[in-house]
Amino acid sequence: MLVDSPSRQSAEQAPAPPKHNAARAAGLLLSLAVLLLVVVASIAIGAKAVPLGDVWHGLAHSSGTGNDVLIRDVRIPRTLLGVLVGAALGVAGAVMQALTRNPLAEPGILGVNAGASAAVVSAMSFLGVSSFTGYVWFAFAGAAVVSVLVYVLSGSRGATPVRLALAGTAATYAMFGYVNAVELLDSAALDKMRFWTVGSLATATSGTVSQVWPFVAAGLLVALLLGRPLNAMALGDDTARSLGAHLTRTRVLAMLAVTLLCGSATAACGPIVFIGLMVPHIVRAITGPDMRWTLPYAAVLSPVLLLGADVVGRMVARPAELQVGIVTALIGGPIFIFLVRRRRMTQL
Repeated sequence: MLVDSPSRQSAEQAPAPPKHNAARAAGLLLSLAVLLLVVVASIAIGAKAVPLGDVWHGLAHSSGTGNDVLIRDVRIPRTLLGVLVGAALGVAGAVMQALTRNPLAEPGILGVNAGASAAVVSAMSFLGVSSFTGYVWFAFAGAAVVSVLVYVLSGSRGATPVRLALAGTAATYAMFGYVNAVELLDSAALDKMRFWTVGSLATATSGTVSQVWPFVAAGLLVALLLGRPLNAMALGDDTARSLGAHLTRTRVLAMLAVTLLCGSATAACGPIVFIGLMVPHIVRAITGPDMRWTLPYAAVLSPVLLLGADVVGRMVARPAELQVGIVTALIGGPIFIFLVRRRRMTQL
């Protein structure tokens, strides 16, 4: 497995001087400001051009006009869902990379989102489940089962980054092959799921937001509490035990967090890939490997990327839209290739 030596990691993860923590805190505040700007852009910019005065009127003094309804009932829920889903996928990716010590770990690449998708499609097509609160539990089950399956197929604790990526890719293709087969055999299911399966925020409603946020909040809380034990595990199992980390408990809680975050995000808007791969690498370039800072930064910067991609998708195909899952795949594919090449994975 391509990981740094314990001595190097120990030096990197030593307690940072106060001035470094102050700089990280300032950077986090700056990231929040950027997120606020992107949120404003997501509300103001769309496939339909709306004057800024009408945007403000819809936010502050809604009177039921067409633009007011567009802002209040479409763009605001879409933006809020983008914030939740972005934070969920980014933090899940950071946790997976730390847990597996694999720089290529990501919910989309390792098949977690695909497993959730297959379970949701099965619930929709065969059981007639049509509400988020109904099929979110299937998404959790599918995400958990595929996570365990990929971990076992790649060699469990002996897994290398390449073996994990290959096992995850195989599981992803198998799950999406199943999804496509169900859609082709069930025309009604195809009509319902044609936007959902490519990853889209376009169908967001205030009801979806109110239903998904408790699951995302629970997953984020569990993940943020794991910052210190994940730092210890990065030094190796023996060193982590000597530092008092409970390895089994940490792994179980980490998988619980990933399942909550990926399952709820996929149930809400379909499979969106590469957010969990790209953002943790960007964050570590700013904060270093300390998970106590990586996770909060990922929770803030991931929605910036997701909402930014969604805004781009609305603008490039006016008056139609390019779904956000397609935009993130177009951006993430070249970055994935770059990361693989940069790591010089000699196991191939």
